[in-house]
Amino acid sequence: MLAVARAIFGTEGLGVPMREIARRADVGPATLYRRFPTKEALVTEAFAGQMAQCTAIVEEGLADPDPWHGFSRMIERVCELHAYNQGFTAAFLAAFPDAIDFVAERERALRAVGELARRAKATGELRSDFVIADLILVLQANSGVHASTPAEALAAARRFAALQIQGFRARADAPPLPRAPKLPMLSLG
Repeated sequence: MLAVARAIFGTEGLGVPMREIARRADVGPATLYRRFPTKEALVTEAFAGQMAQCTAIVEEGLADPDPWHGFSRMIERVCELHAYNQGFTAAFLAAFPDAIDFVAERERALRAVGELARRAKATGELRSDFVIADLILVLQANSGVHASTPAEALAAARRFAALQIQGFRARADAPPLPRAPKLPMLSLG
């Protein structure tokens, strides 16, 4: 039920009725309501699962013995997660701003990304002028990618991630980046 709800919210938004979610999950509405008594409970659980996925992606990057590979793979996987998301995070935060302690989870993930970036810079593979705001910019831009099918959205997210990773790679002839903008710190997932 939760996987179906997460997929529906990611592609169709939060307005899908509970009965429709139950139907697509091949369960009765009563079964769905027993597990999730309110739509807010269902949406909150779906979002918490997405945040957990994002955190796991960052932790996998940190566990990689090759920091550049871990950093690159983290960007690829987070962009893929966003391809399935299609604005779910923004919709959730707008509809249920106090549902969970999003700030603490986001800060923990950003600290882990900062550590992963520090390690990748130490290898000389990541640009020395990379800052966390660069990743936030990538995620905001990736969220704007729209495609007619989930498969096309995933393909676009993968290409976008590859382009960004190439831009993050350190090169001796790379000009310095412009000043990093102040951006709202959105979710990684």
